[in-house]
Amino acid sequence: MNSRLILIFSILFFFCSLITNAQSYENARQHQCLKCHSNQTYTFLNTVKGKEEKRLMNPYFILDTVAMTNGVHKQFDCTDCHSSEYATYPHNGNLKLEPLSTCLDCHGGDESFAKYKFDQIQEEVNKSVHYKVYGENFGCSKCHSQHTYVTTARNSDNVLEIVDNDNKMCLSCHNDMKKYKLVSGHENPKLVEVHDWLPNQELHFRHVRCVECHTEVIDSLMVSHNILGKDHAVKKCVECHTANSRLKASLYKYENLQKRSEKGGIHIVLSNSSYMIGTHQSPLLKLLSFLIFFAVLSGIIIHLLFRIFKK
Repeated sequence: MNSRLILIFSILFFFCSLITNAQSYENARQHQCLKCHSNQTYTFLNTVKGKEEKRLMNPYFILDTVAMTNGVHKQFDCTDCHSSEYATYPHNGNLKLEPLSTCLDCHGGDESFAKYKFDQIQEEVNKSVHYKVYGENFGCSKCHSQHTYVTTARNSDNVLEIVDNDNKMCLSCHNDMKKYKLVSGHENPKLVEVHDWLPNQELHFRHVRCVECHTEVIDSLMVSHNILGKDHAVKKCVECHTANSRLKASLYKYENLQKRSEKGGIHIVLSNSSYMIGTHQSPLLKLLSFLIFFAVLSGIIIHLLFRIFKK
């Protein structure tokens, strides 16, 4: 009996060791890349001079390791997406000219990711103003960092957190002169000036996402990816500030936010961090406002009648 237990524990220990060693190996490989790509500087052997030299790392190639550990791809090794030849350092210069893997290379046509509808998203992207102007040069990574992307909208119950996270994707380019010019080839118009028609700009930027006004609403997708040109952006206040607000079909359509709304209209008005006038309406408060209005109107009429009869 004891010999059997010893054999079982030995087998379990062997498999645990294999798993641990495999994880350690992957971590070591990942660590080799991050030794350079998480620092401001890197060193290399200058074969011409025969000595090591230190250079500044391109800021766009410096990775936030803390954000990476929270990202959706944290379990992957660098060479799962980048060429395995990058494991050799210094890197071959020709590697930088090779096309990088795209999101659909892994997620396209995969039933395990069907609920995210990556193929439909790609179809919508192909209709967008970005794709029409820049074509294949404008891919998923222009907005979604493969290294640090987090699915905030699906997991958060805080509207302001969702808005802040999504708007940072747009602003990472539209509020960055260098990145904008790199993609577009021309100067970046200032957001404040472009939106000078919009009242209370700061409130709007903090409480709604850019895509609320700059995309078509698609019921079958969590977030519409057909980005419209500025000439087709929503500019009518009643589109959002009404009971049938388009926000209900975009920002407030997430399941987690709908569950919040089940607590009742008054709860939404009192607790919603992104309360929008006209959008969140409570039937009880609406009835109460009508009663107050008619009570005040009746009081005025009765008062006038008494004044008339008294004269």
